[in-house]
Amino acid sequence: MPRDFLKDVADEYDVVVIGSGLAGMTSANILGRAGHRVLLLEQHYKLGGLATWFMRPGGHIFDVSLHGFPHGMIKSCRRYWNADIADRIVQLHNIRFDNPMFSLTTTFNREDFTTLLTTRFGLEAATVNAFFDTARGMNFYDDQSTTTRQLFDRFFPGREDVVRLLMEPITYANGSTLEDPAITYGIVFSNFMSKGVFIYQGGTDDLVMRMKKELEKNNVDIAIRCPVDRIHVADGHVRAVEVAGREIRCRAVVSNANLRTTILNLIGTDSLPKDFVDQSQAVRLNNSSTQVYMAMKPEVEIDPSTGDLLFTSTAPVFRTDLLLSRDITSRTFSFYYPDTRPGKKRRHAVVSSTNANWSDWADLSDAEYEASKQELIDTTIDALEKYVPDARQKIEWVEAATPKTFNHYTQHQLGASFGTKFEGLAVSRALPQQIGGMYHAGSVGIIMSGWLGAINYGVIVSNEVDQRLSAEKPITT
Repeated sequence: MPRDFLKDVADEYDVVVIGSGLAGMTSANILGRAGHRVLLLEQHYKLGGLATWFMRPGGHIFDVSLHGFPHGMIKSCRRYWNADIADRIVQLHNIRFDNPMFSLTTTFNREDFTTLLTTRFGLEAATVNAFFDTARGMNFYDDQSTTTRQLFDRFFPGREDVVRLLMEPITYANGSTLEDPAITYGIVFSNFMSKGVFIYQGGTDDLVMRMKKELEKNNVDIAIRCPVDRIHVADGHVRAVEVAGREIRCRAVVSNANLRTTILNLIGTDSLPKDFVDQSQAVRLNNSSTQVYMAMKPEVEIDPSTGDLLFTSTAPVFRTDLLLSRDITSRTFSFYYPDTRPGKKRRHAVVSSTNANWSDWADLSDAEYEASKQELIDTTIDALEKYVPDARQKIEWVEAATPKTFNHYTQHQLGASFGTKFEGLAVSRALPQQIGGMYHAGSVGIIMSGWLGAINYGVIVSNEVDQRLSAEKPITT
């Protein structure tokens, strides 16, 4: 008989959280800690969303998206999770760039960037400081018509090398392009460059395990392998979610699913005003990614000077279309040294990430798809051998992920790695005004992408849910 994953789930909750990405888990944790009855539903067999991991023979563990988040993660984890998690966040010191314009290593903070830009790139200190101050001062309510390209042209006209240095890591971190609103770049970049880039020591498997324990401590019920089929609405208010033919009543829903999936599929257009439906349908998805996961043989050592994050490119200039092209010219290598998981088997792993278009992978035949994945693997190893000599002979396990992989495991539309474009933020924020008790928290608008953005959006939404639930009487049926 198939296992009933809803066996221990009650018939009614104050809040149902759909999806266990970092925004969903953080919302569930805060609401559970506030004393609300919370159910967290996850369609996959693991918690974490894209913040996840997988294991392979030989004791190899691969993190899908662990490398690189801002210093602010320490504060957010300490406040909204616990000190045990926050104390395991450590800084990465060797952020490397290697491309036809320059090759350098930085600690990726304002002081080091200022030194590089004024000495190596020959810029005036006043200009550099004015740019950083402008980026730091940006907020959600600023002008959205100015693009990131226009921001760079204002401070560094004609300096494509500077654009590359300051833009490439943010594109890796959350999918930003030069055509997106400048505030989507400025807010994220200023978060990163203030105090450097950090990682969770212990790996995503350890992080999610500790988050699960904290959720359980705060009396959050968790059900995996439970995809939500429908959010039921009556009289302009959420009433229940439907899972595997079962209705679970609730006073509020927080969806950590893709914004378009939440509105157009789970809620359905019949429950919403036409103008809001039109707005939702107009929201563009962000791009997807490809990754190549490479595990080294047990005896292989990679010199730490190789870098923690290595932004490589053979393209003469930084261009969005080149970043998304199937003819890959830019890769970001994340190096995982043994101290990433202290106490575990001594292993070195490398993950290569590239931005990608869904359309380049979606319609391939099975044979074409497998051939394209193998080509991705082969060309990636070729590129890695510049930095890890004879890498091909040193690798014990290798495999690739494509936009179709991310779509399969996360159900993100078109395999989107960073949710929606910026216009999605306004739609996400307006959802509770359309349906009482209905909220969305996740990767919407590039500002809310990445680990810190996801957690903080979960904080914002959970506080709003808590205020609503505390102010209203329980729904009777």
